[in-house]
Amino acid sequence: MARAPLLQLSDISLTFGGNPVFEGLSLTVQQGDRVALVGRNGSGKSTLMKVMAGLIEPDSGTRVVPPGISVGYMEQEPDLSGFATLGDFAASELDPAEAYKVEMVAEGLKFKPETLVETASGGERRRAALAKLLAEGPELMLLDEPTNHLDIEAIAWLENQLKETRKAFVLISHDRAFLRALTRATLWIDRGEVRRNEEGFETFEEWREKAWAEEDDARHKLNRKIKAEARWAVEGISARRKRNQGRVRALQALRAERAGQIKRQGVAAMELDSGQQSGKRVIEATGLSKRYGDKQIVKDFDLRVLRGDRVAFVGPNGVGKTTLLKMLTGEVAPDEGAVKLGTNLEIAVFDQARATLNPEQTLWDGLVNDPDMAVKGRSDQVMVRGTPKHVVGYLKDFLFDEQQARGPIRSLSGGERARLLLARIMAKPSNLLILDEPTNDLDVETLDLLQDLLGEYDGTVLLVSHDRDFIDRVASTTIAMEGDGRATVYAGGWSDYQAQKAESAPEAKPTPKKDAPKAEAKPAAPQKAAPKKSGLSFTEKHRLEELPGVIEKLEHEISKINELLADPDLFTREPVKFVKATEMLSDRQSALDAAEVEWLELEEKAQEA
Repeated sequence: MARAPLLQLSDISLTFGGNPVFEGLSLTVQQGDRVALVGRNGSGKSTLMKVMAGLIEPDSGTRVVPPGISVGYMEQEPDLSGFATLGDFAASELDPAEAYKVEMVAEGLKFKPETLVETASGGERRRAALAKLLAEGPELMLLDEPTNHLDIEAIAWLENQLKETRKAFVLISHDRAFLRALTRATLWIDRGEVRRNEEGFETFEEWREKAWAEEDDARHKLNRKIKAEARWAVEGISARRKRNQGRVRALQALRAERAGQIKRQGVAAMELDSGQQSGKRVIEATGLSKRYGDKQIVKDFDLRVLRGDRVAFVGPNGVGKTTLLKMLTGEVAPDEGAVKLGTNLEIAVFDQARATLNPEQTLWDGLVNDPDMAVKGRSDQVMVRGTPKHVVGYLKDFLFDEQQARGPIRSLSGGERARLLLARIMAKPSNLLILDEPTNDLDVETLDLLQDLLGEYDGTVLLVSHDRDFIDRVASTTIAMEGDGRATVYAGGWSDYQAQKAESAPEAKPTPKKDAPKAEAKPAAPQKAAPKKSGLSFTEKHRLEELPGVIEKLEHEISKINELLADPDLFTREPVKFVKATEMLSDRQSALDAAEVEWLELEEKAQEA
């Protein structure tokens, strides 16, 4: 028996700023549907969801919701005016006897209902909007990026809630693991057309590639037909002009069909330049401890990061992941312990707050006024990895058009802001990337490209993320911050961390039988501590003590040679000196790499003893 529809859109057309977003769009959401809504950033996903929620009135077409059916929408930027606390907002549509539902949901989402609206962060406001929707429990839930600003624990809680619900929902998310776990159908927005596949997100990419292949095949056939008809027109029309005007009109119609086809948007032309090579040892942290008041961030934490490592930091919101990152890069001083940074580091930072973007600036001004990108005397060019480039041309590499280039940053979607920030950090060479929540709001295609770039990047990456799939694809090491100063290093990504954690968990002890007699514990005989053996020979031990001085000397020499080579006129003025300095730099860098590798090997041998 067919399920009754909860929502039906018929022949919807909508235009923004003279450009059609949708034309003739029709779709149905039925009882029990669990639908992924996917598409490129700017394709209209949030706009379509607002049409489904009845918040945007289309230019034409109809929206039908049967009587008695409730549709709820989680807003990305909820209006909390008129409410004193987040809890007041979340419970505003509930009967007072049901206010307890907000408390239950708040615990899972980790937000405090008593938080004052005027002091609440953007993430807390979004969690309050999500709590409001879940507490109300409408027949159809419309969820727009619900996992943004949630930590992994809260995402897992939300995932379980949605798995267990009997309500229908439509879900926009960049989190592949979340989409794969929850969805049974997929709505794909592509160039104003919405297609539906009766399978979940798991098969989306295969379905998309097949659709595009069929489209390319149809376009190829159309081009061949036009070419054949055009050849006939040139060769035969003069002899039979009157009789064959129908074929001429058919040729014109074919050309009009081809002209009317909307070209697929390409992927962003992003590039990462790792610049000069850093030293083998990028970061050496020993005995780090940090406390803010009663909150212990880390305690006795050691970490060694080598060139090329991809280190992910995971843990609950507020546990101190960003603080630890800043300690490791020298931006925040530890209370105890020390951090030693390697040589030749060029650091680029992607901050989760997008704080380096001025929302009142245009995209154009935001790039040309960036000190790292400014080209002296030119207001229309930016420096991109050492080469001047027109600002609009560079923005087009990141899928922005000229109209957007002259518009304010505040008009951009979350995904577009993330792309703009990537454009800024990718304009300059770097060999140490700090990525703090880079995946928020990015579409699947851009995430794929970013993952590929990080895979090919010669530098080192420190990553904070709650995206389990992205961590699995990128990280070679995962540091789990679990609170109370505990930070544990695991090999591999998120799935590897989960497997290792499960293996190391203590096995449940068997419960003793009530009638079993208790054995009397005998005190263990004291044992003498075995003398600690050293795994190093006398020569190796002496060498291990000597190497830090050797490394420091080489680092100093490399620094001096780099200062000499920084003179742009050196090659022209003293070409022989330039060549010798370049050769010396290569020799010293090779010696430094060898010394660092030797030190690491000896240090590991000493610790294994």
